[in-house]
Amino acid sequence: MDKEKLIQEAYLVSHKIEENGNFPNNPFYPLMIYKGAFLIHPDDKIDIIKTVFAQNGYGNFWVDGIFDYHHYHSNTHEVMGVYCGNADVQFGGEHGVCIELDKGDVLVIPAGVAHKRLRASDDFTVVGAYPKGIGYNMKYGEAGERPETDEDIAKVEKPDNDPVYGKSGHLFECWYNQQCKNV
Repeated sequence: MDKEKLIQEAYLVSHKIEENGNFPNNPFYPLMIYKGAFLIHPDDKIDIIKTVFAQNGYGNFWVDGIFDYHHYHSNTHEVMGVYCGNADVQFGGEHGVCIELDKGDVLVIPAGVAHKRLRASDDFTVVGAYPKGIGYNMKYGEAGERPETDEDIAKVEKPDNDPVYGKSGHLFECWYNQQCKNV
């Protein structure tokens, strides 16, 4: 794999996602979308995304779309790389922000941030992974999940590496140095 041909400097879109009813979201870290982080060529296999994530300490991979219902993970952050297609995804619950995702985008979703696919092309495919390959839980914003999920979210550690850029990158700007430019 030639990382120079695959990885590009992405345009960062970040949003601080506030609590929204039964969805705790994340009071500590913003949602980050790396627009165009991967330059995926027609002959590239989906494993190229897994390889980059794995080299940076992310694992427990899955390949699919994004669920069409609001859900979140209270015990880990989540990263997704868009391999193919495009979709509109809502983050933060029913009144949350909607973002269009395209081939080559990478999402860094903080623990607790709800997400739901609103629309997708037929070929929309993402690779999902978790820092240190942590096994994720599934939460749906149901009554009674909180305050336990709030406590879980507060305990989730920051990843050691940016999922795309390793020891540098937007994760360090936004989550370690709190210097996101467009939160």
